[in-house]
Amino acid sequence: MGTSEQLAELEKAGDVLYQNSRYGNTYVIDRPGLDDAFDLGVPIVHLGQVEGIDALVTGYPADWSAVLLWCSRETTKARSAGRGDSDTEARLTAWDATQADVEAHPAQAWDLSLDTASVEPAEAARLIHALLSRGGEVGRPQ
Repeated sequence: MGTSEQLAELEKAGDVLYQNSRYGNTYVIDRPGLDDAFDLGVPIVHLGQVEGIDALVTGYPADWSAVLLWCSRETTKARSAGRGDSDTEARLTAWDATQADVEAHPAQAWDLSLDTASVEPAEAARLIHALLSRGGEVGRPQ
């Protein structure tokens, strides 16, 4: 979480790798934030756009693994309603945009793809851990 002044400072320093606005918020991937995340261990970056993945991989070279966590539009709608979200329609619009983005980038390589409606969270974590254990581990750039 940060202020618009902090974002302006990051932009001025050239430390913003990717920025996206959705649900009335601005989401940023920044170099200092990634540095901090690597200091704590293996960072997990949540992105909803292939452009963001590209910006991360080219802007902060590391041994990244790309995992596609997906569910159907119907599942997204039911989960949003179940949480009591007041912005379900905006979330479905975002789902539609993400689906179109993934379809528009068939060359995007995924190290692992999981349907979160079929795979329980603990199993997803196990599968991701197995991926990283096979050599897909994220490593800080040298």
